[in-house]
Amino acid sequence: MHLLVFGKSGQVARALAAAVGGRHSVALAGRPQYDITDFQVVKAAVAAEAPAVIVNAAAHTAVDRAETAPETARAVNHAGAANVARAAAEAGLPLLQVSTDYVFDGAARTPYAEDAGTGPLNVYGASKLDGERAVAAATPKHLIVRTSWVFDAGGGNFVDTMLGLAATRDRLNVVDDQRAAPTAAAAVARALLRMAETAVGDGFAEWGVYHFQARPVVSWCGFARAIFAAWAELTGAPVPEVTAIPTRDYPTPARRPLYGVLATDRIDRVFGIKPPDWRQDLRQVLTARAVAAGA
Repeated sequence: MHLLVFGKSGQVARALAAAVGGRHSVALAGRPQYDITDFQVVKAAVAAEAPAVIVNAAAHTAVDRAETAPETARAVNHAGAANVARAAAEAGLPLLQVSTDYVFDGAARTPYAEDAGTGPLNVYGASKLDGERAVAAATPKHLIVRTSWVFDAGGGNFVDTMLGLAATRDRLNVVDDQRAAPTAAAAVARALLRMAETAVGDGFAEWGVYHFQARPVVSWCGFARAIFAAWAELTGAPVPEVTAIPTRDYPTPARRPLYGVLATDRIDRVFGIKPPDWRQDLRQVLTARAVAAGA
């Protein structure tokens, strides 16, 4: 199976390239050569690669920056997703679209099912929801996969931010009333591969929206403490003092949902994919980071 993955510099795309092993082949497409905001460019990429399945992992994920530059977020997350879906439909190919728990408003107290009412609180979440709708409208052969708090060893995520801060500070304040589950990019990649392998076959009919998220549920503060504890065990680095604070004490340009827990029953039932334990994935990510740093 040959996969064409848009968003080549992102965490999920990199993880997919690493996960395929010898079973499949993968082509990573992205800027500057392949800009998904240009339909003709997307169409040309599909023609050139002749994939069996397309994965759109491209996204504008700068949540706060999107509030002041909404047109950029919408160009990638909405119009770009629509372009990829249109190209997939014209080629008769299945499309896996990566999305987010930020399509919800966080007012729930039980895990969100795929058909739960949406209500994004910020531009990023709204643009991703519009992208979902555009994908669903463009092609019936779609698998929209919502996940949360993605992290890997490559940087540019919460793990990287926390370790960077801990290198220069011995005390940190971290939000403790936003709860979801960190999900490793490698785990997302494994789930996407399983879904792609199943959906490529003739007769697959379970198209639509799926939730994939690790367990257990935790707050940002709890995640930070787990990061520091594991990093200290691996490297001997000092553990900073972490103070739990409410969201109101850490204002940001974009509002975040307080609750982003996703129900994962459907992905288990259809694909046999169960929630991984993010603590094990975190250990692997930090071990890779420590090795790369020579720690």
